[in-house]
Amino acid sequence: MSDIEIARAATAQPIQDIADKIGIPTDGVRPYGNTKAKLDPDYIASLENKPDGKLILVTAITPTPAGEGKTTTSVGLHDGLSRIGKKSIVCLREPSLGPCFGMKGGAAGGGHAQVIPMEDINLHFTGDFHAIGAAHNLLSAMVDNHIYWGNAAGLDARRIAWKRVVDMNDRALRGIVNSLGGPGNGFPREDGFDITVASEVMAIFCLSNNLADLQARLNKIIVGYTRDREPVTAAQVNAPGAMAVLLKDAIAPNLVQTLENNPAFIHGGPFANIAHGCNSVIATKTALKLADYVVTEAGFGADLGAEKFFDIKCRSAGLEPDAAVIVATIRALKMHGGVKLDDLGKEDVAAVEKGCSNLARHIRNVKSFGVPVVVAINRFSADTDAEVAKVRDTAKELGAIAIDCTHWADGGAGTEELANHVVKMIDDEPSNFAPLYDTEMPLWDKMKTIATQIYGAEDIMADKKVRDQIAQFQDAGFGNLPICVAKTQYSFSTDPSLKGAPSGHEVPIREVRLSAGAGFLVFVCGEIMTMPGLPRVPAADKIHIDDDGLIQGLF
Repeated sequence: MSDIEIARAATAQPIQDIADKIGIPTDGVRPYGNTKAKLDPDYIASLENKPDGKLILVTAITPTPAGEGKTTTSVGLHDGLSRIGKKSIVCLREPSLGPCFGMKGGAAGGGHAQVIPMEDINLHFTGDFHAIGAAHNLLSAMVDNHIYWGNAAGLDARRIAWKRVVDMNDRALRGIVNSLGGPGNGFPREDGFDITVASEVMAIFCLSNNLADLQARLNKIIVGYTRDREPVTAAQVNAPGAMAVLLKDAIAPNLVQTLENNPAFIHGGPFANIAHGCNSVIATKTALKLADYVVTEAGFGADLGAEKFFDIKCRSAGLEPDAAVIVATIRALKMHGGVKLDDLGKEDVAAVEKGCSNLARHIRNVKSFGVPVVVAINRFSADTDAEVAKVRDTAKELGAIAIDCTHWADGGAGTEELANHVVKMIDDEPSNFAPLYDTEMPLWDKMKTIATQIYGAEDIMADKKVRDQIAQFQDAGFGNLPICVAKTQYSFSTDPSLKGAPSGHEVPIREVRLSAGAGFLVFVCGEIMTMPGLPRVPAADKIHIDDDGLIQGLF
């Protein structure tokens, strides 16, 4: 059965029954139909003085077309914890329409480790992404309107830093010219679109502690600069109040359930290759008040999602993770060992051993943050015992263990061993979490630290224009902000073809963007795009509604 067929065959419980499992009263939820709800902000505020549970990060090796299954493993581990009698919640990101209709597909888990209603979650869900896109584009409209009606803030139309967004892969919108058609339409200028998940509003949404914090951060957004290169903020064009109004319902976390009827919070959705890649702080902190164990995931490989989880989200929110799970598949490790996609079904122990260089670096990297680590082998039926043994050997050499997981086929029953080990690991190995770098370190040195210590690079490089831009941000008082690296997810380097664990390369910085409201700087490296394009054969080609009115081809 396909993922969507498995999801449709599941028996969902009424959402209030799911809320009851974690002690949320009727007035603490705002139902969106029978199987979805948002949590009431006043109820969330009432939890402030409750003790926190344990926080578990699920991350992964460097992704390949063979698949790793990070979200699937997060759901499976949560179900496994529930099966062994632990009060658990999983916190995930909301899927973007871009990948759903592009190449990657949905992001609600897979097989018998999914969150439901799968179709709703992968499509419009509760409308959060639409609210975020509307708030972002409202600010875009108000910037141009401000210039049209006299430009009291003195914005230089050549130095507008605020693009527009849409939640779809559309390469044609990367660079545009707007306001054509004469004086009545404003002042023509170059502009462009990012995908909604790359929006600073998305980052602010996910890093805010509450609605008041959200509005305070919106005020700080820098939309452009004057001719004297003085920053102009969203507050100066009077936009944050109206933006907050558009976001006031969206900011409440979404409650759904797994196939095994266990509670799941799904909220926010920044990509980890072009943004910080973590679900909302509000959802995570709320879950920690309601459960003994909270499982969350960070996007793509540990060099991207986990690093940003530790250095941006945990630092900003004051979170201290207790354990980390690194997901690997034999298939993906073979690809890192040089095997082509069509040949992955054949046993190749040597390729697994070679590909384990990628896993080994991720283990070392996560351990460098002081967090205990376990490897979850997301097992496929074609994996051989000899291949799996190589993964176990690699983990053992680095002071970790690797555990077989069959959650895709068996649900929570396939992760009970992993769940028991994670609980024991948390009890026996207290976390000594610390971020990778100090906030007072100069911006250039922060980026170099990430590149050399996490990516295995020899150095970073940038042309004079970018270096000058970094120096200007440093001198302007933004030097204490963390770094959010935008780079390819397919390699430790900026070259997606370099698999395994490349070393000695240089990381080229193409552009630096200030996200003052979110509280970080984005260093755009290599050829990564903040507006993806559709592949030659997009998933949208096969998505349709059949004669019975059912969606087909979604995943």
